[in-house]
Amino acid sequence: MRSVGIEDPTTLQAELIPKIKSGAHVFGIGGEGAGKTETIIISTLQRIQMRAQGDNPTALIFVKDKAAVLALEERFKPYVEFSDVRVRTAYEERIINHQKDEIYLGADIVIATPKRLSKLYFLNGINLMELKMIVVEDAEFLVGTDQHTDIHRITESIKAQHVVFASAWTDHLEKLKDLFMANAQIVKVD
Repeated sequence: MRSVGIEDPTTLQAELIPKIKSGAHVFGIGGEGAGKTETIIISTLQRIQMRAQGDNPTALIFVKDKAAVLALEERFKPYVEFSDVRVRTAYEERIINHQKDEIYLGADIVIATPKRLSKLYFLNGINLMELKMIVVEDAEFLVGTDQHTDIHRITESIKAQHVVFASAWTDHLEKLKDLFMANAQIVKVD
């Protein structure tokens, strides 16, 4: 991990990564600098065993918008640079058929906005039957929007581990817990 600038795990990483690795449904709650993004990357790569596994995605990460998609994709690059892991993206500002073609050629991890992923899924543009993990980064973006409905539709159809990250525990996260993460563990770090 030193090659990507990590000397020691943060408190959140030390508590959360083993729980995610075990397959538990988990909420990771921590403020800025808690290590949420690296936890997503490390846990996702561990879950897919740091290798390509067929043509269909095994991990799906929901983020707020195009900027968040591209930023997270960039953060993955040093981790997957010397591997065969394929990280693909899906967001509204691109032509959907181009995204569908890229994913069809093979994807291990898909970073997407909920609306675009939902559209791809219901147009049969992505096969999610091999998913092992569904992650929501910075779940605060779901507050005041209907994007949680897109995520809920996917989670209803697919059996996979669910991991949700946020800066603080809110009533909205309680709603997500009720919808599809009833038995989830909650790890909070100040």
